[in-house]
Amino acid sequence: MTIKLLAIGKTDNKQLQTLIDAYIKRLGFYIKFDFEVIPDIKNAKNLSEPLQKQKEGEIILSKLKPTDVLILLDESGKQLDSVNFANYLQKHMNSGIKRLILVIGGPYGFSEEVYNKSQGKLSLSKMTFSHQMVRLFIIEQLYRGFTILKNEPYHHK
Repeated sequence: MTIKLLAIGKTDNKQLQTLIDAYIKRLGFYIKFDFEVIPDIKNAKNLSEPLQKQKEGEIILSKLKPTDVLILLDESGKQLDSVNFANYLQKHMNSGIKRLILVIGGPYGFSEEVYNKSQGKLSLSKMTFSHQMVRLFIIEQLYRGFTILKNEPYHHK
């Protein structure tokens, strides 16, 4: 299985990008992982919120293959602790899917078309985080999940 993370907009904080890169490298020891940044919509300031979500949604959906499992990182999604997240990953690997696609949306969330195509939603917290921080958090949780599955000492109960 491959895990792919899609995110709208680039990370302009160099320290944050350094941490993201470090966890991507670590994660590569466990699973094939791709991280793709979808550029911000041009002239987004001039677009209404629904139109911006629609344009971002079209790009997100264009990145999918028919057999992909699409999971949205969304504030209204299911919250899991790290051990349950590891088990969640294991269930997906056991199901035989080729690609698990996780998506961090734009500032206004996702279009209805993206919600309709998704097979689930996950939330990292009830708190609100910047989209740039969410990238680091989900990649670190993926890494943590695989260390839990391998019984490695990174995670402490």
